[in-house]
Amino acid sequence: MMSQSLYRTLKVRYPSAEIDVIAAAWFSPLLARMPEVNTSITMKISHGIITIGESRRLGHALRVNKYDCAYVLPNSFKSALVPFFANIPQRTGWLGEIRFGLLNDILFMKKAAFPLMVHHYVALAYNKERIRCILDFPQPILWPKINVREEEIVQIITMFNLIDHRPMIGFCPGAAFGPAKRWPHYHYATLAKHLIKKGYTITLLGSAQEYKSSEKIRTILPKDIRHYCINLAGKTNLDQAAILIASCQLIISNDSGLMHIAAALNKPLIALYGPSNPDFTPPLSHKAQVIRLISGYQKVRKGLGEYGYHQSLIDLHPYKVLEKLTPLLTATSKE
Repeated sequence: MMSQSLYRTLKVRYPSAEIDVIAAAWFSPLLARMPEVNTSITMKISHGIITIGESRRLGHALRVNKYDCAYVLPNSFKSALVPFFANIPQRTGWLGEIRFGLLNDILFMKKAAFPLMVHHYVALAYNKERIRCILDFPQPILWPKINVREEEIVQIITMFNLIDHRPMIGFCPGAAFGPAKRWPHYHYATLAKHLIKKGYTITLLGSAQEYKSSEKIRTILPKDIRHYCINLAGKTNLDQAAILIASCQLIISNDSGLMHIAAALNKPLIALYGPSNPDFTPPLSHKAQVIRLISGYQKVRKGLGEYGYHQSLIDLHPYKVLEKLTPLLTATSKE
């Protein structure tokens, strides 16, 4: 999602530019919601695997488009292969892995001068000016911004039979790299119980891999209110999940992709962080509240607590989250 800030910046600088984006197939629906993007080009992307043959095939196929320039956002070697094989004259990116020759317009600037990942992306748009730090940006950062139409919300609510006349709050309890980045399911259940008794329906969103962990939240709830907590993890595609997020009064999320989608939709958002660092990839929204009990970045794949949770997220008790979300819900009800 943060890559949209680059597209928005390029579109302001070059209004007539046509921007095509190479991305994994699952991201295409979100690219379709970005007005700056002309076309999304699907490529099978596997972490840690260099597919030179696939990169060559796609690059050769793209030569007919006669692109003027390419912006390579990841810092990996393989990410620079397609623009090289496509014979794109200007191929811009950070130094990253050994990419001399693949890229011919390389930024060597100190990344410490660009504290957020979104700064790294946007700096590519100003490569000719050789921006030295974020203070040199000639305009404010344009945050990711996508929209969902009201009729789409009506359709999705009907599709998943969510019409019960209770306002919805979305929980996004999953996160990449396992439970270390996840707020414990029993904390989510405690918060869900409180919110259901306040008159809300809880919608659990995530991937198919997160269905079982999301179901743990439901099973802790008393049987008489459990039907107000609906587990849709794995039952939606990414675009449907985005529409459901747009339909919610508020989102509570771990540090995850769905968190960034909620921010781009400008939804009231509580973002729960453990070992990952919000100082680098925060939710880019004025309506987002970040809660974290520790500081700095910790490279943790599995926490030491029960179920593999990180201790800082275990220590983040539901009442602290409730303190943050109550004023957000009050502000939403007044809008």
